[in-house]
Amino acid sequence: MGRLRYTLFNFKYFRKVYIALLLLLTIMLVGVTGFMFIEGYTITEAIYMTVITVSTVGFNEVRPLSPEGRMFTAILIIFSFSTFVYALTSISNYILDGEYKIYFKDLRINKTVSKLSKHTIICGYGRNGKQSAHELKSHRRKYVIIEQDKELVESLRQEHDIPFVEGDATLEVHLEKAGILTAKALITTLPKDADNLFVVLTAREMNPNLLIISRASKDNSDKKLRRAGANNVIMPDKIGGAHMASLVIKPNVIEFMDYIMGQGSNSINLEEITFENLPDELKNKSIRELGIRDKSGANIIGFRTPEGEYIINPSPDTIIMPQAKIFVLGTQDQIDSFRSFATQQILLKK
Repeated sequence: MGRLRYTLFNFKYFRKVYIALLLLLTIMLVGVTGFMFIEGYTITEAIYMTVITVSTVGFNEVRPLSPEGRMFTAILIIFSFSTFVYALTSISNYILDGEYKIYFKDLRINKTVSKLSKHTIICGYGRNGKQSAHELKSHRRKYVIIEQDKELVESLRQEHDIPFVEGDATLEVHLEKAGILTAKALITTLPKDADNLFVVLTAREMNPNLLIISRASKDNSDKKLRRAGANNVIMPDKIGGAHMASLVIKPNVIEFMDYIMGQGSNSINLEEITFENLPDELKNKSIRELGIRDKSGANIIGFRTPEGEYIINPSPDTIIMPQAKIFVLGTQDQIDSFRSFATQQILLKK
């Protein structure tokens, strides 16, 4: 409930309608007060006279008006007519311009965001942010975008399946609204390194267990972002240049790696599986005993030791120990098949 701020009483979206209604209420209060004070009417008579005057219905007066009462009534008619015109215009524009559709669309999106957990927060929807969102979507991972640029926000509204939060990602309120307390990872792709640094500092303080990946433009920003709490720092320009040079030196190898990493096809995946994600029956077992290839058709091509050392094509006798990771290569169906097998082992134990 703390993250769900959008209600039917959201002044931001209903401002024009609320102002129009407030003006009408003010006219009514002024009319009732004026008739009671000038003509000595009872509150019931004053309400009746105000209603027929403001609505310009033209029924008979409660009793003849004094000169002062006639002047007050004339002024009330002029102001009430102007108020009615403004109220009618505001409500008509609200409906015809589609502002109510935007409100209810944002309401639906915020309800979706409020229910997310174990998701990724993407700060910034520029070139890098869009590519990150595309990759996460292609791998069926949950994510939410934080963006403050009006044009980009409007483009996000046109994409019905993209959850987003409108606002400045450097502010805690918007990170909280994006579900940082229940998120699994955060990717910040803001154009300014200073803004990315502020996001990293804030996010790390709000969620110490969060995986944080930051973009950097300048070489000296790398160490600062890591000290601030970023797990990984990516420099798109440097990576792009190195990648293009590698395509000249060893084109077939790079194209093959791109294919494996999902840039060429969504049918091949390279996934990491941690010791903690394995069922108890498969923990502290050797790769041979794991039998991933026999059970799913996928292959273990890498192993990360608890000390952080990487082993390519590990031996079948390698033991899967605490804090270790295995890297599995296979099609999405093969990866899903192994995950399904691991889940069944957990259920069988229960």
